[in-house]
Amino acid sequence: MGSSGSALKVCTDHRGGINWLSLSPDGQHLLTGSEDGTARLWSTADSQCHGHFQGHESYITFCHLENEVAFTCSADHTIRKWDVMTGQCLAIYRGHTSIVNRILVAKDYLFSGSYDRTARCWSVDKEKQIQEFRGHRNCVLTLAHYSSRDVLDESEEEQEKLSRDFLVTGSTDCTVKVWWVSSGRCYQTLLGHTGAVLCLILDAPNRELFSGSTDYTIRTWNIVTGEQLKVFKEHQGSVICLELVNRYLYSGSADRTVKCWLADTGEQVQTYKTHKHSVSTLKYHAGILFTGSGDACARAFNSKTGVLQRIFRGHKFIINCIQIHNELLYTASHDGTLRIWDVQGICKRNKHRPKKERSVPGKSSQKGSLSRLFNNRVGCTVQQENGELEAVELM
Repeated sequence: MGSSGSALKVCTDHRGGINWLSLSPDGQHLLTGSEDGTARLWSTADSQCHGHFQGHESYITFCHLENEVAFTCSADHTIRKWDVMTGQCLAIYRGHTSIVNRILVAKDYLFSGSYDRTARCWSVDKEKQIQEFRGHRNCVLTLAHYSSRDVLDESEEEQEKLSRDFLVTGSTDCTVKVWWVSSGRCYQTLLGHTGAVLCLILDAPNRELFSGSTDYTIRTWNIVTGEQLKVFKEHQGSVICLELVNRYLYSGSADRTVKCWLADTGEQVQTYKTHKHSVSTLKYHAGILFTGSGDACARAFNSKTGVLQRIFRGHKFIINCIQIHNELLYTASHDGTLRIWDVQGICKRNKHRPKKERSVPGKSSQKGSLSRLFNNRVGCTVQQENGELEAVELM
């Protein structure tokens, strides 16, 4: 295992914990959303703060960055759209009656999920609400989107003259629902989980949806028929985050492990251990599985062998989100700092891959701030004797 080393840079501008970290499609900027009610824009070229977005009246739960605009949602019940260059607030989306904990931008739509038990669809270019999705009996925690053309083959596509958009929502009411965006009607309800649905990942070309829950399971569904295909049962704690790469499914859990599964068969092929607390976030890059944990450390594992290659120490509290760009690892923590690490060495050692990996990003908004997940949803955080924030497992 390599030396833990130290961060190349520690950004301490926020005055509260960082709940989310988003990378722009062109890779030029990062956006952090914080407990201090503000978002900050960072350049990946010089790691400097180039924008400070202020206006929310409570903490920011989640954020999403495009090349020219940014979106933030907040406990103040609103979503805001920002100009990346000027920092000006371009729009405020009002309508939710409780904390907005998740947003997803797809096509010309902005989707949001809230503790008010609804999801909503907005026009990206206007403040107007297009649709409301009402039917969950509890909080909407996670979102995914697809269109009918994403899941149809060529012959079916000819019959389907118009592409239909669908929103997928996961809730603490233990269900996953699929909605017609155009009408707001529920297309199907996926039943099987016995705990809150915390994360979703969609593989539209294979017509599959994966859901992780506090019932310790991952379930896979046929997104067209609603049929439950498989149940992955090896975790001993809540399934908090998912990542799908080349039909390998990676799952992070409150049982302090990440597991790798063959998505086609459900077979568990690897377990990544050594975390001292819940795995709050994970990301695959260049043959390396990067994780963030409630023990305030990030880790790098060889994805094939499961061997721990490096531990990144320095944060004081739980790591809520990670991003990788240009062989740099960015870790955002509830301690309010953004830390930047050089991972070029360990990535180079894993460059020998048989083919290019195909990950499934962007279609789903599957991972949230674990500190907020515990505080507001289905658990809690506790202060350890050494002062570090420890995430209580969702057992």
